Amino acid sequence: MNTTPSGTKHLPTSPRWRRFRLATVISAMAILAAACSCSVKDQQGAPSDDFGDPGDCTVVDMAVSSEKIDLLTSLARSFNGSDAAKFDGGCSFVRPYSKASGGAAELLAAGWRDPSEGAQPVIWSPAASSWGQILNQRLANAGQPEMVGEAVSLQVTPLVIAMPKPMADALGYPDKPVGWADIAALSTSADGWAAYGHPEWGKFKLGKTNPNFSTSGLSALIGQAYAATGKTRDLSLEDLDAQATTEFATQVESAVVHYGDITMTFLNNWFRTDREGTSLTYASAVAVEEKSVIDYNQGNPDGVLQPGEVARKPRIPLVAVYPKEGTIYSDSPLYVLDADWVDDTEKQAARTFVEYVQQPEAQRQALEYGFRPGNPDVAVAAPITKANGVDPDQPSTLLQVPEPPVMIKLLDNWKRQRKGARVLLVLDVSGSMKEPADPADPDGPTRLDLAKQAAVAALDEFNPEDEVGLRIFTSNLGPAEDQNFLDLLEVQPMSTNRERLANLIREQSPLNATPLYDVAQSSFQFMADSYDDTRINAVVLLTDGMNDDGFPDDDSDQLQQLVSSLRRGTQGESSKPVRIFTIAYGKEADLDTLKQIAESSTAAAYDASNPSTINKVFTAVVSNF
Repeated sequence: MNTTPSGTKHLPTSPRWRRFRLATVISAMAILAAACSCSVKDQQGAPSDDFGDPGDCTVVDMAVSSEKIDLLTSLARSFNGSDAAKFDGGCSFVRPYSKASGGAAELLAAGWRDPSEGAQPVIWSPAASSWGQILNQRLANAGQPEMVGEAVSLQVTPLVIAMPKPMADALGYPDKPVGWADIAALSTSADGWAAYGHPEWGKFKLGKTNPNFSTSGLSALIGQAYAATGKTRDLSLEDLDAQATTEFATQVESAVVHYGDITMTFLNNWFRTDREGTSLTYASAVAVEEKSVIDYNQGNPDGVLQPGEVARKPRIPLVAVYPKEGTIYSDSPLYVLDADWVDDTEKQAARTFVEYVQQPEAQRQALEYGFRPGNPDVAVAAPITKANGVDPDQPSTLLQVPEPPVMIKLLDNWKRQRKGARVLLVLDVSGSMKEPADPADPDGPTRLDLAKQAAVAALDEFNPEDEVGLRIFTSNLGPAEDQNFLDLLEVQPMSTNRERLANLIREQSPLNATPLYDVAQSSFQFMADSYDDTRINAVVLLTDGMNDDGFPDDDSDQLQQLVSSLRRGTQGESSKPVRIFTIAYGKEADLDTLKQIAESSTAAAYDASNPSTINKVFTAVVSNF
């Protein structure tokens, strides 16, 4: 083992050790039965047909988490048709497609019965082996056999605290080590960045994902807890009960901009505001994986270049801060599924590909995409370089993953320690919401039926102390001719309004037109006027259409005025950042416009063009709070 100058022994870093420790984490998560959902923004499902004709080879469909779909697509192309694809009695033909880890785990646990979600996979490669443990636990709870077993790591990547370079420089990093203790101090500082000579940056703002949804959020939570205790291993229940640990966690959470199901929301918002010159006031730091810093600095913030998309480096790059208290790795397993739809020949074909990607040549391709090789015999090299904002010699200290009872308590405590929320739910009750959710089933539930069910179910994700209100919108709602929305329940604690809120949602029926711009502007202004800087202030706006208020004004002018107004109200030190999370519901929803509205308030737009996904979408949206 290596030893730090202070005498702290480093934990071993082999893939075998990482798999063992990650299994421990997720056993706890599985026992907890946390809602480990995926980002519903990643709705790809069908394997691409541009891999060509497999001929007589055995097809191996492969569900892959989005951050590595480009890598595995490249590896599959080089593998298919090569000698490496041959095995006794046949050959293998691999077709990877993108499927978010949590969503895939849910589909596999249910038998992957919906073909619209993609072909039943033979290989599954989630972001971390944690998802495999969750899947096995879900199956065990249902009295079914395990579906995944031992797996190899395709690659690994450590959790880091990403910061814009000017901010990392202001803290003296890397000459001065920075960690969660510094984040806690900055989070509660009345002076904010003024204490470091930059009052124009305002208060310290932190981005973190929800640990019940995201591996990076869970890793950050573990790191915080260890930092509070000064330990690197053996975190105990007693440690979590200590007042100092509770205070430390509350301090860190107090600076959170919002939570969420994926880190891409933060990275995309950072990248967009970088072009506008406001990235330093959007977020000061975000807990992400090292690979994300490399992607961002190379001009590819979401890690996936679409056809025709050109990478464009940011004006202000990010720096990966490796917490001085230590951090942990995420692995990327390759599971050959033991499912009833996978036969022995498919398993044999799949294993040829698993063997192929472990070879040094394939592992060097993993490096090209910003991952550290899963094969310890392949050295870390470019692009994991200081020029890309990361340090190949870090992390210097790895943390031991807590035991299951500690993990359970850690996640339970986070529910109470996380930053509170003030949210206005804005529900479209226009006439088009009476249309069947499934056009092929005209007698089935309407769009509004499914939306109401999803909204009511999502209320369970809020804490009793969170404040939530309800607004409905459509044209001609009240006695005034131009009244386009109606507040049915004021924003107040869920402890007092949960049942009434649920009942009011259930009572709604479809009415008239869709005054989208008007309700977005008025809802934003309403929440800004009653802004609470101790909470996450947000609007959740669901609509199945486009702006249609019956007025002859130029629609594009109205939208531009709305976007400009939201930007002015959200950005700058004197701003009151109310974020509008939009849901495009059904195929007729104006997703492009809803994206503009969400992005102008540095939030995120969610795509529920398939109404059957609305439950997942609503849960993902509420994960931001």
